[in-house]
Amino acid sequence: MEIRTDAFAEKLAEEVRVEMARKRHSARELSDVIGVAEHTAGRRLNGQTPFNAIEMARIAKWLGTSVAELTARAEQRSPGAAA
Repeated sequence: MEIRTDAFAEKLAEEVRVEMARKRHSARELSDVIGVAEHTAGRRLNGQTPFNAIEMARIAKWLGTSVAELTARAEQRSPGAAA
């Protein structure tokens, strides 16, 4: 049985993937940063399991940005966001 997360969590994961690609970081590196197994990091990155607040703080620092910036970009990607 697949459990779907909300659209915002998926968009936030997408934004993390985009920023990781810009910085050429891997899922393995992410797993080290947030302290989880690589397969768990993969579930976070594909939006299956939302990132928690501590993970987002670590990710933002690692990517050289802020949680607020990642969140704002995710909000822009969300359905119904102003263009």
